Amino acid sequence: MADALEHHHRDTLEKIFAHPASGNVEWRQVHSLLEAVGTVTDERNGKVKVSIAGRTVVLVPPREKDVDVETIVELRKLLTGAGLAP
Repeated sequence: MADALEHHHRDTLEKIFAHPASGNVEWRQVHSLLEAVGTVTDERNGKVKVSIAGRTVVLVPPREKDVDVETIVELRKLLTGAGLAP
């Protein structure tokens, strides 16, 4: 499934799975990737509910433009479980 993604989504996926975790993964890029592979719902409380392949997580968007390491770890689990690893 990762092969069917657009180039910028594949780049974001690679950044998420890079070791060590990169501090340069922008939330807007992550949000775009998640919309491309699953269902994204912006909730009233500011959180984002993401469902991919029967798995659902609720993420808290960062205050800054870049995603923190804890969110990257959570994204790795979600995307791996959905069969989306580079």
